[in-house]
Amino acid sequence: MIHALKLWRHYLYGETFEVFTDHKSLKYVFSQKELNLRQRRWMEFLKDYDCTIQYHPGRANVVADALSRNMPISMAGMMAREWQMMEAFSQLTVSVVPKKSSILIAGMVVQLELMNEIREAYVDDKRMPLWLDEHGQPKKPEFEMHDGILRFRGRIYVPNQKSLRQKILNEAYRTRYTIHPGATKMYRDLREVYWWPGMKASVARKVAQCDTCQRIKIEHQRPAGLMKPLDIPEWKWEHITMDFVTGFPKNKKDNDAI
Repeated sequence: MIHALKLWRHYLYGETFEVFTDHKSLKYVFSQKELNLRQRRWMEFLKDYDCTIQYHPGRANVVADALSRNMPISMAGMMAREWQMMEAFSQLTVSVVPKKSSILIAGMVVQLELMNEIREAYVDDKRMPLWLDEHGQPKKPEFEMHDGILRFRGRIYVPNQKSLRQKILNEAYRTRYTIHPGATKMYRDLREVYWWPGMKASVARKVAQCDTCQRIKIEHQRPAGLMKPLDIPEWKWEHITMDFVTGFPKNKKDNDAI
């Protein structure tokens, strides 16, 4: 419960809400007389919120009880994906034809739609003449053409198409198996397969624009140290200081600092 309140603090702070739990003993935590040190620390944290704890039996809330277990969720996800695959295979024209002496099985080739989109985007990419000559052969040894895909040192070159690059960035950032990684980890994962000029800056920009990460994730920095106040001046105008705040959007006069 403490972890949930910390995670959703920006929504719950200053609001009146109810917390439902299947632990009946937590219902009386506010009126409990004897508390250990850990419970006292938790009570100090709970005083910042305007909440009430309500008991809800686990049998009456099967959905929430199932969400707290790892194995059923993973199995349910596998079953859902299996059903989707069965529906996809039912639409394919694959058949098995038995004969007297042998069995004939139809063949099937599976290709990613993303590869086809990359090939089609090569036509409108203005950077292609930098890597390929008039005959479609790479100009530099770092590049190579394989099955219509341009590769840079074994990595797939993604053409300069915003929607296509955003699709790859979203797949590496918002899917269930990635779950909002940092800029460094996301770039290391992407550079194993894809490449385009300025990919590291694109990844950093993508992570910086995520509202969820800006609200929840904290910055890991070294402690600033002890505060060192300035000496009190003995006479007026003896010591003058100025603070500069920069990085604002430019105004009509091209100024971006205060």
